[in-house]
Amino acid sequence: MKAKKKTLFVSGAISPEFIANSIAKHQSKTDIGAHDIFLGQVRADELEGKRVRAIEYTAYEEMAEQKMHEIREACFEKYQLSCMHVYHSLGEVKVGEICLFVFVSSPHRKEVFEALHHLVERIKKELPVFGKELLEDSSYSWKVNT
Repeated sequence: MKAKKKTLFVSGAISPEFIANSIAKHQSKTDIGAHDIFLGQVRADELEGKRVRAIEYTAYEEMAEQKMHEIREACFEKYQLSCMHVYHSLGEVKVGEICLFVFVSSPHRKEVFEALHHLVERIKKELPVFGKELLEDSSYSWKVNT
């Protein structure tokens, strides 16, 4: 199933209302039997004795959109998915707020569990998205994904 190119980025934090609305829209799709969701949340890590208060996300947007399209296509080829939605924040996201929302659906649960894990790992490793951890004393540190 070829997926059309979708928008990846949203400005600022991803709200609980946005997530709830996305889930609600799928109730009319009666061929779906399972959904799986990953929510990435900004942690209050401590770096050199200072707490992270937010992360400011930037990206090579065009490159990231193209890479995400390639990842989507590969996932639709590998797994029997009904749909897939991926949203990543740009700009400042405060501690406790959601910065990554990944939502996959399929007729069967096994597919969504495997696909979601695979998808999130590829997003974290391959997308040119960068996080500057803003610390409580106004200093910062560049985040490294692991």
